[in-house]
Amino acid sequence: MEKVVILAGGYGTRLSEETTLLPKPLLEIGEKPILWHIMKIYSFYGYNDFIILLGYKGYLIKEYFINYFLHQSDVQIDVSSRNYKILNNHSEPWKVTLLDTGKDTMTGGRLLRAKKYLDKDTFMLTYGDGLADVNINNLMKFHKNHRKTLTLTTVQPEGRFGSLNISNNNRIENFYEKPKGDNTWINGGYFVCEPNIFEYLNNEDNTIFEKEPLEKLARNNELYGFKHNGFWKCMDTQREKILLNKLWFDKKAKWKVWE
Repeated sequence: MEKVVILAGGYGTRLSEETTLLPKPLLEIGEKPILWHIMKIYSFYGYNDFIILLGYKGYLIKEYFINYFLHQSDVQIDVSSRNYKILNNHSEPWKVTLLDTGKDTMTGGRLLRAKKYLDKDTFMLTYGDGLADVNINNLMKFHKNHRKTLTLTTVQPEGRFGSLNISNNNRIENFYEKPKGDNTWINGGYFVCEPNIFEYLNNEDNTIFEKEPLEKLARNNELYGFKHNGFWKCMDTQREKILLNKLWFDKKAKWKVWE
């Protein structure tokens, strides 16, 4: 089964009021880190082997997974002997590899640090701050059908403001509260990569995956887009974090494909 690589090393500067204490992937949606939600999406489709690329405050992500089974289970503790017993283990069936990839390393440089774990097989790649109801099986099938180096999931984010269609006599013909953004497709993450992707990455920490590597792949006809018309939201600001939490607590979290 293909491995899933998650970029989780950025500073999260637009959420600085919270990321001064925690790395962005550990910020919570519904009392669980957004990283957990992303992993649950992949796990629902049977992908349970993760490589997480750490950077800023990466030690906190290590501590989260080292203690994961304790946080998820009932525990009986003998304080005097310092022994404990797990009563009910509710942990996930995940294998998690945690790699330090440098505090200031760019996305392409982080991926390069994982090359020795990924240079033989197809693998998946995503960001540690994006939630979507992408059908991972359909994404993988699409990738295998075109047999090229890279597939990225394309999405149309909602516009921030309402849109109006106005006739010549100023009558409003249509009102759309939050239309998709000008029919423009953007990179939504959720990539599928062939191992020769590393041929497109410079052997430098400052390589930005989304710039020269993707541009070169496009010029070489090695980059395909999987159109996703469903839910997608990146948690880039406090406003988006609040919205995602509201969706979760209102039981409208469309990315919750596992239930």
